[in-house]
Amino acid sequence: MKVLFINVTCKSGSTGKIAYDLYSLINATGDEAAICYGRGKKLNEKNILKFGFDWETKFHALCTRLTGYTGCFSFFSTKRLIRFMKAFQPDVVHIHELHAYFVNIKPLLKYLKRNNVKTVSTLHCEFNYTGNCGHSVECEKWKTECSHCSRLRDYPKTLFFDHTKKMFRQKKKLFENIENLTVVAPSRWLAERAKESFLKDKKICVIPNGIDTESIFYTRDTQKLKEKHQLTDEKVILAVAPNLMSRQKGGEYVVALANRMLDKNVKFILIGITEQDRKFPSNVIALGRTENQNELAEYYSLADCFVICSERENFPTTCLEAQCCGTPICGFDVGGTKETAVVKENNFVPHGDVEALQKVVERILETNYPDLESIAAEKYSRKTMFEEYRKLYG
Repeated sequence: MKVLFINVTCKSGSTGKIAYDLYSLINATGDEAAICYGRGKKLNEKNILKFGFDWETKFHALCTRLTGYTGCFSFFSTKRLIRFMKAFQPDVVHIHELHAYFVNIKPLLKYLKRNNVKTVSTLHCEFNYTGNCGHSVECEKWKTECSHCSRLRDYPKTLFFDHTKKMFRQKKKLFENIENLTVVAPSRWLAERAKESFLKDKKICVIPNGIDTESIFYTRDTQKLKEKHQLTDEKVILAVAPNLMSRQKGGEYVVALANRMLDKNVKFILIGITEQDRKFPSNVIALGRTENQNELAEYYSLADCFVICSERENFPTTCLEAQCCGTPICGFDVGGTKETAVVKENNFVPHGDVEALQKVVERILETNYPDLESIAAEKYSRKTMFEEYRKLYG
């Protein structure tokens, strides 16, 4: 069996790590896997191709801003991708993220239909069934037809024109025409939404994301980090996200929580801060983004509580990573975030309710979770994820 993965990144970011883990496990079983990705560092590994030209990705982003279309450019990059597919001849194509200005969706999906390639599409957000946005939040136009979009300035961003109706109709036709298509959602929440979209007639199933619990995400020694940040007996509250202070990731709520807990013996560590010159409360340690997974696992292990305040999430891998390092999670009850928790009590509150979130955090800091790491590691192992996908591949 030969499986080809298509994603925006490889080996970095949540979807890039998932694609690479599946690629590695397939190759380890004696079958053959390949990854085609559009953005990031070029990797020199067998059957891994960065097909996206960086200049064309930037041009695609510019065209999206100026024209209102996205997923409609990257002509040369997409030709390169299809040329690789023709040579590799996969039995299965597993699509992950399609946005991020790196691929022309129409010729890709037409190729899969024309060649009747068995296709698996994992929804890491809602982009595949909306006219433009990755998360529709409160808007429900995608259930019928997108138009007059109120989120044009969100990613993928456009400045002037609204072509969401045309893009919605095009995606609908393209995905409906692929007969041999299975749609996977990591969360029950997203699966239920997909069943209300134009994907409803496709096979839709739930497979939770998995992570590397054997060599990366497990409880680590944290003495060096404590010395580095001059920590003694303080409780540590951790938040991690790329561009954490954006509206989508909700870092402002974490800062508000820190301000409310200035009189407590706690330290907040925020990872993913791009504004390094910004002033934070005295109980906050602000750090930039890290691609070092071992370092990240050490920070998860150091924390007594992980908090996530995103506007909307599907099945955030940061929550999986934290729990597999023995750290309980809490945050806002949006999307499928709550589904990631392995503890029985409800540690999630309505979006924006910082007062309620503080009460949850304080309760967590006083609670012992002795079996958290082992339960999470068993549930969210990448091997568990792989076995479920292998059933789909056939």
